[in-house]
Amino acid sequence: MTDDSGPAEDDAVQLEDGAANDATEDQQSETGDASPGIPEDVRTYDRFTKIDGSTYDRANEFLRERTYITAREWAIARLCADFRTETGVEMTKIGEHLPELVPFMTDTYSPQAVNQARHSFEEKVRTAGATFLYGAMSDFFTAEELDDVMYEATEVAKFLLEVEGVDLSVEEELQAEDDVSEVMREVREHSAALRHDEVTCPECGHHIDTE
Repeated sequence: MTDDSGPAEDDAVQLEDGAANDATEDQQSETGDASPGIPEDVRTYDRFTKIDGSTYDRANEFLRERTYITAREWAIARLCADFRTETGVEMTKIGEHLPELVPFMTDTYSPQAVNQARHSFEEKVRTAGATFLYGAMSDFFTAEELDDVMYEATEVAKFLLEVEGVDLSVEEELQAEDDVSEVMREVREHSAALRHDEVTCPECGHHIDTE
């Protein structure tokens, strides 16, 4: 569970703190030294630099407390998006240079292991999305409670983006929160229409005739 202060300062310290020992991956992987000929796009890749020196365990613990995904799945999903070409994802390159690309990953991976992690990430996102949307549409939460859920989720998502190296301005953060709130108001309104023939929007009092 997150505390009321959100994931900002304390979590940043937790993730950015240097660690004495590197964690060993418990997933199927291939251990080996980095290739002496590192491709240019691998050398210049600058995601995850804000947590350089952090261990896999620290990153994994942070994600397990706030999301369904692991640090392994998070990192590899990001790499698969960044190293996508017209013919597909460069899974061999990602796996062979994983320690150079992501500071908290200590082992190389086979292309099959990379694909497995990406697939696991996608499945968890779909499952989490269905769970959240059902909760939002089922009237289990008041409007205020749903706003709190969305605020916490948005804060975690923004923090992860910032850790990846995305710079968000205050204006962009506020706009994102407004956009999410607007979408959730529409979700509540339309889900109410699904449950009843005639409803009044809980947000604005607008009368909805589903006929």
